[in-house]
Amino acid sequence: MHILVVEDDRDLARYIELALSHEGYQVTLAHDGEEGLRLAVEDHDLVLLDVMLPGLGGMQVLQAVRRRSGVPVILLTARDRTEDKVQGLDLGADDYLTKPFKLEELLARIRSVLRRQQGPVQDVLEVGDLRLDRLEHTVQRAGRPIDLTRREFALLEYLMRHVGHPQSREAILENVWGYDFYGTTNVVDVYIYQLRSKLDESFGAPLVHTVRGVGYVLREDPPGA
Repeated sequence: MHILVVEDDRDLARYIELALSHEGYQVTLAHDGEEGLRLAVEDHDLVLLDVMLPGLGGMQVLQAVRRRSGVPVILLTARDRTEDKVQGLDLGADDYLTKPFKLEELLARIRSVLRRQQGPVQDVLEVGDLRLDRLEHTVQRAGRPIDLTRREFALLEYLMRHVGHPQSREAILENVWGYDFYGTTNVVDVYIYQLRSKLDESFGAPLVHTVRGVGYVLREDPPGA
């Protein structure tokens, strides 16, 4: 999941970025309305949009985004007047959060908006006897719980969302680690090895496969394949 944070307070933006990254989200930052609008219509799953922005204000950004995209938007603002909230919602915001806010509430509202957009079925992914629950943050195979780190969980979720479709190391790195990761693609191989040791070694059929010259794919092979 890729979230755009449009916030001119750089300390707050960095704090939100770290918190969301810790939860497994990929995060992009923008610090003014013009940059936020340009990025908002690109490939993001959700936008956190500050109302009080330099230059192009948050409400103007929201209006422009709604003319071009259906990406869900949560407004962040110090304004707590009912009129301001109504205006934001009428302009197409999916939710409205008043500063200062608790991190737990922000995360809950993000989950709520994403569920409304995707449908609750998207929170539970299943491939064969493998089951991943995003809300509970649990993984099971053949009914047995599997303990994964946050990064392993994010990697597995990405592969399950692209089941049957090989993913290059570069694509995995960008979507799971983020575009600004400064390491090498070798880290993907290390985490794939760790996933295999937890998901496949104690079970009859492997789910994580290497596609020579491409990368990796998660798929359930038919018996005897």
